[in-house]
Amino acid sequence: MTKIDKTIEKMRNNPRDWQLADLEIVAARFGIAVRRGKGSHVSFTHSRWIEILTVPAHRPIKPVYVKKFLSLIDALKEEGV
Repeated sequence: MTKIDKTIEKMRNNPRDWQLADLEIVAARFGIAVRRGKGSHVSFTHSRWIEILTVPAHRPIKPVYVKKFLSLIDALKEEGV
């Protein structure tokens, strides 16, 4: 089990108290583009996704956004990325 896999499992077990840097590390592993706008949000996009996940850049990230991020990671894993 890689370090990224361990981080994903920790996110699943406790979706609270995560930082944007943690999501960005996992996103880089799966080829997810991270776009920081001028405002207080960060967008995660991938060429195989139809939707864009926008996460408020507040600390810590609310669990609902971590869960949405994990569901998108799962969709990429199913496609074999």
